[in-house]
Amino acid sequence: MALAKQFSANGEYQKALDIYQKLYKTNNEIYFNSYINTLIFLKKFNEAESAARKMIRKHPGSNEYVITLGSIYTQHSQADKANALYDDLIKNLPVDQNSITMLASLFYQVSNADYAIKTFLEGRKLLHDNDVFSFELVTLYRFKRDKNALTEEYLNILPRNPLFLSQAENTFATLFENNNDYDMLRIALLKRIQKDPQQTIYVDLLVWQFLQQKDFDQALNQAIALNRRANDDGSDIYQLCSTLVYNEAYDAAIRGYEYLISLGKDKPYYVSSRIEMINAKNLKVTAGKYVPADLVQLEKDYQDLLAEFGKTQSTAFAMQRLANLEVFKLHKLAEAQKVLEEAVAINGVQPALLATCKLDLGDVYLLNGQPWEATLLYSQVEKDYPNTNVGQDAKFRNAKFAYYTGDFTWAKGQLDVLKAATSQLIANDALNLSLLISDNVAADTTGAALKMYARADLQIFAQQQNKANQILDSINIKYPNNQLSDDILMAKARIAIQQKDYNDAVTDLKKIVAEHPNDLWADDAVFMLGDIYENQLNDKEQAKTYYQKIITDYSGSLYINDARKRFRILRGDVSS
Repeated sequence: MALAKQFSANGEYQKALDIYQKLYKTNNEIYFNSYINTLIFLKKFNEAESAARKMIRKHPGSNEYVITLGSIYTQHSQADKANALYDDLIKNLPVDQNSITMLASLFYQVSNADYAIKTFLEGRKLLHDNDVFSFELVTLYRFKRDKNALTEEYLNILPRNPLFLSQAENTFATLFENNNDYDMLRIALLKRIQKDPQQTIYVDLLVWQFLQQKDFDQALNQAIALNRRANDDGSDIYQLCSTLVYNEAYDAAIRGYEYLISLGKDKPYYVSSRIEMINAKNLKVTAGKYVPADLVQLEKDYQDLLAEFGKTQSTAFAMQRLANLEVFKLHKLAEAQKVLEEAVAINGVQPALLATCKLDLGDVYLLNGQPWEATLLYSQVEKDYPNTNVGQDAKFRNAKFAYYTGDFTWAKGQLDVLKAATSQLIANDALNLSLLISDNVAADTTGAALKMYARADLQIFAQQQNKANQILDSINIKYPNNQLSDDILMAKARIAIQQKDYNDAVTDLKKIVAEHPNDLWADDAVFMLGDIYENQLNDKEQAKTYYQKIITDYSGSLYINDARKRFRILRGDVSS
């Protein structure tokens, strides 16, 4: 047997056949399939047919050898003869679920999904049960990529098995290629809903379908309609609003929160919806162009909410958002410090929220001229949350504190540890900052120019863009031989992005790519250009060019996987 396999592996099929034939003719039927497959490969169809017929006569009740004969006919371009055999097997199916399953499995084993499906469908008729074999048919339709049949089968399954909704969604997301596929699903769902309006699982799937097509208003409309019929607590809508915010569909999210608020103060999501609605308004305003009056109104909304509900563990998250608004947009450091100090003093605040509030308070202390209070809080969070993302974030902020204050040796020591952080974002930022320090201290042991750059970096963090630009513009004047030209360009690009001046950002980033293609910020600049062209300037072709450049020119970049993914999506690749 081993020798026959070796002959087959070497392409010596006649020698393999001689061995299989001897083994088979010694009445050893376990070699039948190997014998038949070798005959087929050598195109000895008549011998194969004769052997299969002999086995059928010997085992008259076994479907396996009939299907083998059919496979021989198919390989011999005699599909009609094969289909006649298969149709006869299905015609004579017994009214027995196990026998039906066995025949379908035999078809599947010879890669004949069509007849496996026919077997199951005929079995449904015999058993007078349209629900039997559903999961087997789902597997077969998915294998055949028969989207229509798969959709109908899942819609049959879901009312009885609602826990399979996530599986159905994942399957559709993998298989569907364009809006036409999702339109097909929508039409099928609407027919089912019209026929059985009380079946809520169809509406849940319809909401998901609208989300896939980014028709956020329709998704919300369906969810609200379902909530009104079911008269539930609104948890699904609250979760949907979070998804809408994540997708930057702020208007739809705000409308969803308004609906939850309208249900009344006695409902479980009333307070949280009030908070999240203001947060959604905050994101909507700060994501676009805004005027100072917009920010003042947002601040008032937060203050009114805290006046109504008090400063408690339930509203601590709103206090954190108010403080961030006051720090980075309104530049009211004293007010923000007071709010965060009150937040961290509240008993019962969730540990994760308490930790981030402490980190934010540390940032305010740093910006408010209280550096030692800042590092004390960072160190406290790092100690309380070892080996976690928030603990690593605290360690990184402590390292940046040292960098901002000119203690480059200590900062680099901390950053070198963080290069192995579990958070890729922190690891990447730590690596870049460590290289920035080492490159510039090597060129200037006093670090004078770098200290000036670090002060500008702190102003960028504080979103004091004008102050940052003034410092950056002064570095070349005061230290004309500095090594910071690409760093200054990156800093100016970040400022332009903060101010949503994307064309200015593109200009600075392109200078980095052209003038510093092998320096620290080169791959960052290339990836940022791709991101800006894709998401801000709506130039997909230019975005593709820069993502491709990451793949071809910067294969060691931390952005490589993200660049590949984005490039494939923009190119229109279909997931398999």
